[in-house]
Amino acid sequence: MIASTAASAYQDKYPTINGRPDLSLTDALTKVSPEVQKKAKAQAQDFEAMFINSMFSQMTSGVKGDGPFGDTPGTGVWRSMLTEQYSKSFAKAGGIGISNDVYRTLILQQANRAS
Repeated sequence: MIASTAASAYQDKYPTINGRPDLSLTDALTKVSPEVQKKAKAQAQDFEAMFINSMFSQMTSGVKGDGPFGDTPGTGVWRSMLTEQYSKSFAKAGGIGISNDVYRTLILQQANRAS
């Protein structure tokens, strides 16, 4: 348990990739302002939410008939808004990991522009 706590503290302080230190990202973060980092994190999370929304929309596209939504003309609109909110919540809670890779790519690109 102590080892896992130490590993968690290390990962919180230094970025890792596949359990190893991500030296490229660590270096890039020193070249990019905190405001840009925050904006990149939000954009990465929004991208993941959009991807998840697309998946959820495909999953629910065949759902018809009775149920909590019924089968009325407004059901499609309501279901699309609901899946959008589910997607945002899912991405905010950690999602499926896409946002981490998108964030890393955005930061590395910003650092390359800065140098």
